[in-house]
Amino acid sequence: MSNEPIYVLKANGDRELFDVKKLEYSLKRAGASSRSAEQTISHIKEGLTPDITTHQIYQHAFELLHKEEKPVAFKYSLKRAIMELGPSGFPFEDFVAEIFRAKGFEAETGKIIRGFCVEHEVDVVAWNEEKLIMVEAKFHNELGVKSDLKIALYVKARFEDLSKMTYKYGKERKLDEGWLVTNTKFTSTAIEYGSCQGGMRMIGWNYPPVGNLHDMIIEAKLHPLTCLTTINGREKKLFLDRGVVLCKTILDNPDLLYAIGLNDIKARKVTEEIQSL
Repeated sequence: MSNEPIYVLKANGDRELFDVKKLEYSLKRAGASSRSAEQTISHIKEGLTPDITTHQIYQHAFELLHKEEKPVAFKYSLKRAIMELGPSGFPFEDFVAEIFRAKGFEAETGKIIRGFCVEHEVDVVAWNEEKLIMVEAKFHNELGVKSDLKIALYVKARFEDLSKMTYKYGKERKLDEGWLVTNTKFTSTAIEYGSCQGGMRMIGWNYPPVGNLHDMIIEAKLHPLTCLTTINGREKKLFLDRGVVLCKTILDNPDLLYAIGLNDIKARKVTEEIQSL
């Protein structure tokens, strides 16, 4: 790499200076050792070219990590694996529901619920003895897309309408919390509005700094099946069409591997990859 500044192309088309600290942070966040992170950064810096895309950098980093530290590579690829749950967005709702179940909640998806003024389609309803939570799951299948102020405004208005009613989930109760969950990021104005208004919890890929979607996935150990490298896109879609979104589900129900037509050899490879997570 020359001493000339290198610009990278982001997913939304913007150009920005290559920032080695951002790359190092994402590698360390995935659990890469100092040695592995240094080697990966060194390889990538050598291959930088003007207007290289962030996706190309990611692909290169993933391939290097996959050779050295496979579990780290899977964590590094989580964000893109979540995006592969699309394009309908329905598997993302199922995935969010699974996160709540891992936290001890009961959860249902795709519910039509009456508010004070109108009916609302609620992506996820989760409840336990202490809380009733309703969730708007905003899915994007492109990295550069953010959930903006307009989304925050209309979701907040929906929760205000729903909060005026009483529901029977486990027991008669009011809505305790409304959540807006997205697999990408929020714009700064959406965050500013949510922080100012209160009454709505906003969860993005890296927002808030602690307790964000990435943290919740790692904490619950809920890897989406789309992070697997031993099955192809068609096979992943067959699982998703059956409502299977988690690696854990496949491990608990190995017959699912044969249900989509895998042979013994491939089924064993998939199982080994899941166990390595």
